[in-house]
Amino acid sequence: MKHIIKPNGPWARWLIFITLLAITTAGVTGNLDAVRTYLNTEALTFTAGSFRVSAYDVLRALVLLVLVFWITAAVASAVQYRVRRLERLHPTTRTLVSKILQIAIYVVAVLISMDLLGLSLTTLTVFSGAVGIGIGLGLQNIASNFISGLILLLERSVDIDDLIELPDGVTGFVRKSSARYTLLETFDGKEVLVPNEDFITSRVTNWTLSTSKGRVEINVGIAYGSDLELAHSLIMQAATEHAMCLETPAPQCFLRNFGDSSIDFTLLFWIEDVMVGRWKPKSDVMFAIWHKFRDNGIEIPFPQRDLHIKNAAALKEAINAQ
Repeated sequence: MKHIIKPNGPWARWLIFITLLAITTAGVTGNLDAVRTYLNTEALTFTAGSFRVSAYDVLRALVLLVLVFWITAAVASAVQYRVRRLERLHPTTRTLVSKILQIAIYVVAVLISMDLLGLSLTTLTVFSGAVGIGIGLGLQNIASNFISGLILLLERSVDIDDLIELPDGVTGFVRKSSARYTLLETFDGKEVLVPNEDFITSRVTNWTLSTSKGRVEINVGIAYGSDLELAHSLIMQAATEHAMCLETPAPQCFLRNFGDSSIDFTLLFWIEDVMVGRWKPKSDVMFAIWHKFRDNGIEIPFPQRDLHIKNAAALKEAINAQ
């Protein structure tokens, strides 16, 4: 049904041309007059008071609407194709211009259709009022998503191929931005349709908005009695020796806590492109820390508790009595 109302592809222009040619041929040969005379008979006419509509009127309106929408779809597709080829414009700007031009084209098509059908602007006013009521009652979410999509395009806060993290933890790349939703492709290949309104009303993390750099954080605990300076040096070496670790900003290692079972360090280092991923460099550096600690006799402890018995003699007597 969608391809009938809005034909796409190279055959669409031929379909419009053939339809117009058939109607023109029928009018020139007189066949169209015969069809009109037959469909305008009283048997095929509905009358209610002063309102009168014949089968010919209905058929004429359907043909005109289909032709107008076909031509409009062809023009909109051609305009969209031209705009997408303007490489001087930013991709987001091209999308915004394309949407605005498509809206303008369809508005003009509606006005032309009303004029061809003999409808007055008073009818348009009534229709606009009905649409306003519909939006107020049940279409507010659709209208909100549409307006939010335009805001996103104007602000350029979310762009194609950006890495986005949603409040619920869903993370993925932006693959498509439409009037109602934004398509995210997650790392495991899922395609998530996110309403545009969520990007406006929620706190969304854009990992690549102004830069593609990303920071990796690793927490490491060592046993009490270990050489703290040596452990700090080995952790820093594990980071600086990795190929993806940036020199600027330089990696940093901090002693963060004297815990119940361990002395805790936190390693921070930066990678150039977060789009490549942070898990692999984090895993590589953790492997390197493990090997360096093992080779230098630094232990990563298990959780442990020290138990002190104040009256060991009484406890021993109680055990022997049993």
